[in-house]
Amino acid sequence: MKKMVMSTASYALKCFLYGIVGAVVMLLIVAVKMMNNKPDLQLWHEVVLDEEFSEDSEVSTFAEYLELEKRLFQQLDELIITDGDTPELLNVNRYTRGSLADATAWDVNWNRSFEMPTKNAKSGVLLLHGLTDSPYSLRLLGERLSKEGAHVVGLRIPGHGTVPSALTETTWQDMAAAVRIAMRHLGVVVGNQPLYIVGFSNGGALSVRYAIDAIDDPSLPQLEGMTLLSPEIGITRMAVFSIWQERIGYVLRLNKLQWQSVLPEYDPYKYTSFPANAGMLAHNMTVANRGRFHELAKEGRLLDFPRVLAFQSIVDSTVLAPALVHDLFDLLPGDVGHELVVYDINRSAEMEPLVKLGKIPDVNHLESLPTRDYIFTLITNKTRTKASVESRTYLPGVHEPEVDSLGMEWPLPIYSLSHVALPFAEQDPIYGAGPREDKSRIHLGALAIRGEKGVLAIAAADMLRQRWNPFYEYQEQRIVDHFTE
Repeated sequence: MKKMVMSTASYALKCFLYGIVGAVVMLLIVAVKMMNNKPDLQLWHEVVLDEEFSEDSEVSTFAEYLELEKRLFQQLDELIITDGDTPELLNVNRYTRGSLADATAWDVNWNRSFEMPTKNAKSGVLLLHGLTDSPYSLRLLGERLSKEGAHVVGLRIPGHGTVPSALTETTWQDMAAAVRIAMRHLGVVVGNQPLYIVGFSNGGALSVRYAIDAIDDPSLPQLEGMTLLSPEIGITRMAVFSIWQERIGYVLRLNKLQWQSVLPEYDPYKYTSFPANAGMLAHNMTVANRGRFHELAKEGRLLDFPRVLAFQSIVDSTVLAPALVHDLFDLLPGDVGHELVVYDINRSAEMEPLVKLGKIPDVNHLESLPTRDYIFTLITNKTRTKASVESRTYLPGVHEPEVDSLGMEWPLPIYSLSHVALPFAEQDPIYGAGPREDKSRIHLGALAIRGEKGVLAIAAADMLRQRWNPFYEYQEQRIVDHFTE
């Protein structure tokens, strides 16, 4: 009887385990099928241009980097860009000559690296754009800094400005190597003048990486200060699944699994399709940065870290805003002047009742935190009944804010900023509020196509996302002051 019971139990356990395995296999099959259920890949998803810079490239100077970049864009023109078979004003493909999204048809192609020389420069500034982005995003800030006497370089980070497929092979080490080349160039150009860096999103992670490398390698040009916009200090752990998605796609020879999204390329300065490798490299770099940054903090070596001014929207679906506090500002030494500026949501009575509960991080603890060694500034509504905003600045160890009216207000019906909005002014011809003045260019800042859901290839979330910063003038002036005071 005992043997029968044990045999039955063993059989039941085997059936249970087989059932679990079967269920897991079935879930994997369904997941793979769903991930592979994407639009057909186009030329710009599959062709990888071989003139792209990598860490192993035989390039050691910025001039050589630009020469390689020149060949890269010639290759792009020869292999990818085609003549359209529809009237120009009906075509919005960035890879069609003369289309509304053809950046090569305009006076300057801001997908490429740029340099703004200044006679007798007072400083050197390196601008680093975000992931899937281009140098265009920081070109307005570059123009202002140039007028203020800085020698400005806007680096096209490897993998960007050409085709989305470039990001299927690029690594964060390739990107970091290009940053070092550009910074060495700036150091030579401006001599003994101070050096600064501005990093947006993934460019923020690269900025932190360079500052870490400069501490470890004193032969690198040293930074005086740093500005971070929506910096990629921490990203969702879901990014790690992009590693497995790509590996499964490689094993099963399903090329679509190399992509988290496949979308029409209608944006002249930003890829809309997103390869799994891009998520993987972002995850790997943030992990590497976090690990080394914590080590430097324990070793007491962050006194050599440049003075940081960071701007962050309180809501951000791309990066983890709290990581900017926990994994950067909380570790920085005091008495240096580091400052975190947070853009609150629009808390006017017309907007706040529509916001989901629990979606807004609590920043109240930063106002009264006794151990905070950095300056904290909150940009928020003056009152719950007004759209006008003010800055509330809390100095280290001080719990009462210095309040300053900005003379600005939330435009209706904007309820918050977004990750991508910070670098763009309201007047930006591509991402600004409009009106659209140049009919030869696509205008995305006020895109609001309406109709039945499920019809457009463009996600509704992309159309709803805020693309410009109503407080850009304040932000730009703060950056200028940070680099000149």
